[in-house]
Amino acid sequence: MEVVHQRCAGLDISKSDAKLCVRTPGSRHRTFDKKVTVWGSFSNEVARLREHLIAEGVSLVVMEATGDYWKPFLYRLQDCPFEVMLVNARHAKNLPGRKTDVSDAQWLAELGAHGLVRASFVPPQPIRELRQLTRSRTIFTAERARESQRLEKLLEDSGIKLSSVATQITGVSGRAILAALISGERDPAVLADLAKGRLRVKIPALVQALTGTFTEQHAFMAATHLDHIDRLTVTITAITARIAMVLGPFHAAVDLLVTIPGVSQIIAEIVIAETGADMSRFPTAAHLASWAGVCPGHNESAGRVKSTRPRPGNSYLKGALGIASMAAARTNGTFFQARYKRLAVRRGEMKALVAVEHSMITAIWHMLSNNRPYHDLGHDHFDNINPGRERRRAIAKLTQLGYDVTLTPTGSSA
Repeated sequence: MEVVHQRCAGLDISKSDAKLCVRTPGSRHRTFDKKVTVWGSFSNEVARLREHLIAEGVSLVVMEATGDYWKPFLYRLQDCPFEVMLVNARHAKNLPGRKTDVSDAQWLAELGAHGLVRASFVPPQPIRELRQLTRSRTIFTAERARESQRLEKLLEDSGIKLSSVATQITGVSGRAILAALISGERDPAVLADLAKGRLRVKIPALVQALTGTFTEQHAFMAATHLDHIDRLTVTITAITARIAMVLGPFHAAVDLLVTIPGVSQIIAEIVIAETGADMSRFPTAAHLASWAGVCPGHNESAGRVKSTRPRPGNSYLKGALGIASMAAARTNGTFFQARYKRLAVRRGEMKALVAVEHSMITAIWHMLSNNRPYHDLGHDHFDNINPGRERRRAIAKLTQLGYDVTLTPTGSSA
């Protein structure tokens, strides 16, 4: 097998140390020596490792993306005279039964020397900062939703069925009712009269829902949950303000993405943070869709297709696309809604949503590559592709229902 890098190093990283294998030409023709050493993960040890690799004259260093432990090594080695390649652990997995830290380092050096691995996408520093912020906001938002669910369970324990009447128990009306409960008010009629806006039409139902056994213990726990929700809201607001500052160079890209049906400002920020806004890193839209994990997988053996389940991808990007696809499928008069309805009938709703995600990420790749806003193909796109098929399908359906169909073309029909 052709040797691409004569002097190559493999680095297997753990929390406390890293095993380094340096593969160099041997004393005999077409042979190679492998020298394994152990290095600590502290900054001064990484600095010594850097000098060691420069002295060894390696042209490539290959390391696995293991948790977050690779970051101190990659960031300190990026500006060295040799190439540093971070690879997906799934692509560089060693054979079962022969796996140790030392053998992993040797295997990585062997793969890198023969050019059998490709580098993973590592965003530049501005995108990494933006990604930290958007991911933290996603985590805190999910935690706030979980805290609201804990509050709802507490109310159920006290017999208060507020969530059965009000859409949000932490809305304006819900907070007013909860504040009164915590302060000691127990009269259902008085509590129901605190409802605001459209919820006032449900006052009779609220009176029944607010009849329960709300105790001092429930009041203490409800105040605790509400305080936690408020603190999370303050944190999310601060992170959102920070994102607006860091997002400066990418405002134009965000303005493009929000023209897509179903894509909000928050979704657009997540897409920019996860993809980096630079589509030159992905040769085609299909590469981006595969990286995001929104395209069918391949698992075929002996002519039988075992599974087409999508491969694992970027979970934050995939989650954002899932929210956007559900919103787009409910947006009337759009191509995404037509695609969803077309596939949901015969493939199911979940697969139809994944198809919409795939169409959406494809559109994102073209928009960011060409710097153009979204152009919707229209809800009648599939009808226009083959109008004869739609006509025959409508005639067949009416015939099955017992009608004798005669078509008379109008002046505008072809």
